[in-house]
Amino acid sequence: MRIEEAQKLFTPDPGWLNTASYGLPPTPAWEAMQAALQDWRCGRTSWKPWGEATSQARAVFARLVGASGSDVSVGAQVSQMLGTVVASVAPGSRVLVPEEEFTSNLFPWLAQRDHGVEVRTVPAARLAEYVDAQTDLVAFSLVQSATGEVADVDAIVEAARAAGAVTVADATQACGWLPVDATRFDALVAVAYKWLLSPRGTGFLVTRPEFRERLVPSQAGWWAGEDPHASYYGPPLRLASDARRLDISPAWFSWVGTAPALELIEQVGVGAIHDHNVRLANRFRAALGLQPGNSAVVSADVPGAEELLARAGVRAAVRGGQLRASFHLYSTDDDVDLAIDALGLGG
Repeated sequence: MRIEEAQKLFTPDPGWLNTASYGLPPTPAWEAMQAALQDWRCGRTSWKPWGEATSQARAVFARLVGASGSDVSVGAQVSQMLGTVVASVAPGSRVLVPEEEFTSNLFPWLAQRDHGVEVRTVPAARLAEYVDAQTDLVAFSLVQSATGEVADVDAIVEAARAAGAVTVADATQACGWLPVDATRFDALVAVAYKWLLSPRGTGFLVTRPEFRERLVPSQAGWWAGEDPHASYYGPPLRLASDARRLDISPAWFSWVGTAPALELIEQVGVGAIHDHNVRLANRFRAALGLQPGNSAVVSADVPGAEELLARAGVRAAVRGGQLRASFHLYSTDDDVDLAIDALGLGG
């Protein structure tokens, strides 16, 4: 599907430049969710079709990140899904994290300090340089939330491999616009309500089988069973043999909206979305007097930007005192022009 065709499936008010906060739903996702809510309201169906949407979304996400569906677990939030990983880190481990990291991938590690886990924070741009023989685990975002900075994955993974360190990547600000290969990391986590255009409350954890063997499924419930429908009551422990053993019971209606949203991303293609997003971002960067970048997110010091943009109906964000504008599948040149004019940068 071409970008122009896909854009007809969205109904944004002009000037939405804040996908880094949350993405907008395509019509198929919105309609599927409304139908499920109506069925729930009237008691027309069992919950099983809603559960099937979770399996559909898992399969599509696996294809989007080049992983096997058997290595993908489902959950709701980054910190929640990372909880199993973090709790399995041995006391005395040394963890390296960017100092700018969004706290969902920082607080869980810091909370382990009382258990002897040492956390060191360093500048994101120089993360690979700080990986040494004493580093046991490197946790980082593929795209930084505040700035849109794209991590040097090659350098970080190479440094971690040389040190024998585990890699845990947060792909929340990447999946949906930046090509991602989840198999490069020991664990990769992402929630779907931003660039994957889904309702809040759905997310994925991808783990390598050999790494997953080290994890204790401490949050497992019936949904993590080998056969969920035969796992309602009583012992013995009978968890799935693959990544489903780390599943968290799904928020049904959010998954009903997630499956068609991911299918649209797949139909358009992450490569095409990447080129579209970065082109618009670089058009905005040029108006700001910045050099071209490689991100769908633009961060810049523009005094009074929040008020100027709001006055013109442009919705962006301010993070760390900097304007943050983010461009996605439904963004257009008109949206860029609206923002440029609002900031008084038009020619």
